[in-house]
Amino acid sequence: MAEKLHFSLVSPERELFSGPVDQVDAPGSEGDFGVLANHAPFMTALKEGQVRVHNGGKITVYDVRGGFADVTPEGLTILAEHASEAA
Repeated sequence: MAEKLHFSLVSPERELFSGPVDQVDAPGSEGDFGVLANHAPFMTALKEGQVRVHNGGKITVYDVRGGFADVTPEGLTILAEHASEAA
């Protein structure tokens, strides 16, 4: 079984997601990026777009506007200026 990435998506209103996932794709200000378990640490600003959370063959999509993504050895945290589950 592949190792999981711990992912948290937080907006000013609430935490939308927190838990282990297979992969997260996000809209970075310098270009879209994907994060798997054990990714090299980095931090980037986010642009408006969609965060795609891959887990067990299912993809959950969130709309985000602004904020930051922080990849650490512990996982990925997205602090979004605005975030909501996509319709």
